Amino acid sequence: MIKVGIIGSTGYAGNEIVRILLRHKNASVKWFGSRSYKDMKYASVYGNFVELVSDTCLEDDIERLSDEVDVIFTATPQGLCSSLVNEKILSKTKIIDLSADFRIKDVAIYEKWYKLEHKSPQFIKEAVYGLCEINRQDVKNARLIANPGCFPTCSILSIYPLLKEGILDKDSIIIDAKSGTSGAGRGAKVDNLFCEVNENIKAYGVANHRHTPEIEEQLSYMAGEDLMVNFTPHLVPMNRGILVTAYGNLKKKVTYDEVKAIYDKYYKDEYFVRVLDKDICPQTKWVEGSNFTDINFKIDERTNRIIMMGAIDNLVKGAAGQAVQNMNIMFGEKENEGLDIVPMFP
Repeated sequence: MIKVGIIGSTGYAGNEIVRILLRHKNASVKWFGSRSYKDMKYASVYGNFVELVSDTCLEDDIERLSDEVDVIFTATPQGLCSSLVNEKILSKTKIIDLSADFRIKDVAIYEKWYKLEHKSPQFIKEAVYGLCEINRQDVKNARLIANPGCFPTCSILSIYPLLKEGILDKDSIIIDAKSGTSGAGRGAKVDNLFCEVNENIKAYGVANHRHTPEIEEQLSYMAGEDLMVNFTPHLVPMNRGILVTAYGNLKKKVTYDEVKAIYDKYYKDEYFVRVLDKDICPQTKWVEGSNFTDINFKIDERTNRIIMMGAIDNLVKGAAGQAVQNMNIMFGEKENEGLDIVPMFP
């Protein structure tokens, strides 16, 4: 049995980790860490766990926690994990960090975009970027995982095969993304009030969203050379879900069958990536509550561009689900253990 500790268990992502692990055959949460709700019953914070979880929230004591569990999920704001992790802790337990602290390999870029001083840059090189479908082999032997961001997960999985196969002009990529409000976390913010969000849609972080360098860095690895993208996220009045619509110039004329063969080459054996049938566009409702990524594309022959589309649940494949998927790989579990969840509809 894998013993699990969660720091930040009362945030939305932490709550999703708990929900997923309740159905995991070989893992059990031993530590429900929370600074805001210490000493409160976990089920009193999230009523959906009444009579399912009887534990009380504990302090975020990573030193003590590292002696008691096999893996720690840090579902915390940027900067916290990097201030806590050290060699002693990593020698005793594995860490899967859901923040951005170890996603970006260049510490100067991280500090520029996140406006934070990185507290443990010595671990950045070691940390494995935990996009399972791409870095599975590195994840297996990792002791520190940088769990990808929600927008990067959906964007990269949608674009990666065509970029890797060299049919996409790397300098032409534009990513338009929509996200539900849970992506902003559980903290009280005026911009997320019902009256601010309902009956409204807005762009935010235009030309400076913090997921931009993460997307660019990972796509650059795949292209074999540096690239930049235009990335614009939008907030839409729904609880959860991300829809990415990405655009790029084609380097050559291609047919539907040729592009479909590329996606199938990369994803036909991937349980959590579903390449949809021709002319069916991904929808967030079709992945809600699940760890699936739905992908499709459309060739625009008139402009010689290709439109790449992806949909995920931002709290599952975009956060907690991918974190558990990483845990399963690290501990030799079946990759979809605890995650074989049918999406909710409607």
